[in-house]
Amino acid sequence: MENSLKSMAATYGIYLAILLSALTIIAYVINLEILTSMWVGAGTFIVIVVFGIISTAKAKSSQNGFITFKDAFTAYFVTILIGVIISTLVSIILFNFIDPEAAEILKQQIIEKSTDMMKSFGAAQEQIDLAVVEMEKQNQFEIGSQLKSLAFSIIFYCIIGLIIAVAMKKNDPEAN
Repeated sequence: MENSLKSMAATYGIYLAILLSALTIIAYVINLEILTSMWVGAGTFIVIVVFGIISTAKAKSSQNGFITFKDAFTAYFVTILIGVIISTLVSIILFNFIDPEAAEILKQQIIEKSTDMMKSFGAAQEQIDLAVVEMEKQNQFEIGSQLKSLAFSIIFYCIIGLIIAVAMKKNDPEAN
C-alpha cells in the first residue's frame, strides 16, 4: 500500500509541477508583470495546498476511507515536494540560463511595487530609499536564492501538511 500511495502522490506532484511551470512560462511569454501580482501569488499558494489536499483525500479513499497520520502527511508531502521542486528548477533554468535579463526586469518591477506599497502605507521617504537600496543588492532569482526560497517554502508547506494530516486522518478500528 505504501508504494501505491507514494506513486499516487507522485502523480499529483507531477500534475502540480506541470501547472506551476506552465503558469511561470505563460506569464514569461505574455507579461512578466503577472509574476509580481499579489493575486497570482495567493492563487499559487491556494493551488499548491489544494493539490496536497486532493492527493491526501485520494489516498484516503484508496484505503477505504481510512488513513493514518503518517500516510496522510506522506501523500501531501510527496505531492507538494515534487511540484515545488520541479517548478523551482524551471524558474532557475528560465531566469538564470535562458533569459537572465527577465530576472532583472522582474526585480525592477518588484522594487517598484514594493515602493508603491510602502508609500501607500505612509512610510517615510528615508525608509523607502533604504529598502530600495537593500532590494537592489539582492538577486532573488540567482540559484542560491531560489534554493533558499525553496527550502523555506517546503518548511512552510510542511506545517500546513501537518495540519491537513491531522484533519484528514481516520484510523481503521478493525486494524488494531
